[in-house]
Amino acid sequence: MSRLPHLTAAAAPSPDLDALRLEGSDHPPRILILYGSLRPQSYSRLLAREVERLLQHFGAEVRVFDPHALPMCDAVGADHPQVQQLRAWSQWSEGQVWISPERHGSMSAVFKNQIDWLPLSEGSVRPTQGRTLAVMQVCGGSQSFNVVNALRMLGRWMRMVTIPNQSSVPKVWQEFDEAGRMRASSYYDRVVDVVEELVKFTLLVRGRTDYLTSRYSERRDIAAAHALAVAAGAVAAPSPPAGGAQ
Repeated sequence: MSRLPHLTAAAAPSPDLDALRLEGSDHPPRILILYGSLRPQSYSRLLAREVERLLQHFGAEVRVFDPHALPMCDAVGADHPQVQQLRAWSQWSEGQVWISPERHGSMSAVFKNQIDWLPLSEGSVRPTQGRTLAVMQVCGGSQSFNVVNALRMLGRWMRMVTIPNQSSVPKVWQEFDEAGRMRASSYYDRVVDVVEELVKFTLLVRGRTDYLTSRYSERRDIAAAHALAVAAGAVAAPSPPAGGAQ
């Protein structure tokens, strides 16, 4: 009797080491930054610009989306220029940085609105699936991790590869100077840590996204559907390649 009687073995191959080798494009990592405040003196925007400079230092190509002209989700059609730009930039990205202030114990509506405009799926795939993600928050008072925890949950829902490190900047108004630059501190050092880690993870995942996010349950369903189609005479055997199976 099989040790795994409920497993469809053909849809559950052993990890393919060749599929995990580093190959392909050597272009700079493409990182999209989203921030969650419309205030003239927005500390999440200032932190986004600081992160942008650090990402460029580590060799990344960076785009920072400006949420000011983005309508509320579903208030206009998806053909709105700002919606189209947000979706195009998300598709362009290999990794993302999400930065939100804490409002009533969670992320701001401005930030969540940007995520809500990203389509949940295109075909059977979430458009954000397999992209790397770093999460950060800014706090007006004492340090909190409510927002980064919520962003992590959201990143999992979007099937993103959320890196282990994160940043939460308390009393953020003390951490930036008159020129809008972040002061030297342990909080700044943590931001550098997060940015460096994101670039490394993005390079690690690059070229392997389809393989890393290929799922047994989805491969099994594809194989079962193909078998039914063959039995009905709708398609010819043999079966198509099973996702990540080699």
